[in-house]
Amino acid sequence: MSRSAIATREPDDLRERRCIVTGEVLPDAKLIRFVVGPEGDVVPDIAAQLPGRGMWVSADRNALERAISRNLFAKAAKAAVRASQDLVQRTERLIAQRMTADLGLARRSGALVVGFDNVARALERPTPPSVLVEAHDGAPDGRRKLLALARARNLAIEIIDCLDSKEISLALGRENVIHAALKSGRLSERLVIDAGRLNGFRAAAKNSAGSNPARHERDE
Repeated sequence: MSRSAIATREPDDLRERRCIVTGEVLPDAKLIRFVVGPEGDVVPDIAAQLPGRGMWVSADRNALERAISRNLFAKAAKAAVRASQDLVQRTERLIAQRMTADLGLARRSGALVVGFDNVARALERPTPPSVLVEAHDGAPDGRRKLLALARARNLAIEIIDCLDSKEISLALGRENVIHAALKSGRLSERLVIDAGRLNGFRAAAKNSAGSNPARHERDE
């Protein structure tokens, strides 16, 4: 997730936990909870609602890889638990799935607008959206124009850009979605938090792979 220079909001009502890898005490929003399942396997608990003693890891691919390779889950649980080698991939997938489900819910509830023109008009309304959703494989020109509109009105806008066009399009039941915007509310706050977590996995993967996704712009 990227944060525009005009955005200043931070979650202020989240509890803090200690990461079992780094030892840092961080807000829940920057961590992922894991529990031990009935078969002794480490299970991601993205919603932090599963029963059992929680083990918290920084929302970062490298931190989770270290937790697995150094057997830190077993140390934290004080038991012989198993952290599978695909735990990183499963955790990333579950975060993305929760985000796309929330985007679909936002569309059905009327809290989301889709397409460059619709987003631009929404930014001019008396009650503008608080979150921009930008496909990370979209052309940068459209994003720049939308941010310029937001800056012109001195709006505090969060930017979610960790999903690609295919993921967003599938979530919304439309083709080639690049731009969307969300009204302020609990749902948008949860999406921003999960986007920060997902970015901790995808940004690290991009940096290590040196990826350069193709740019496209079609959501009108």
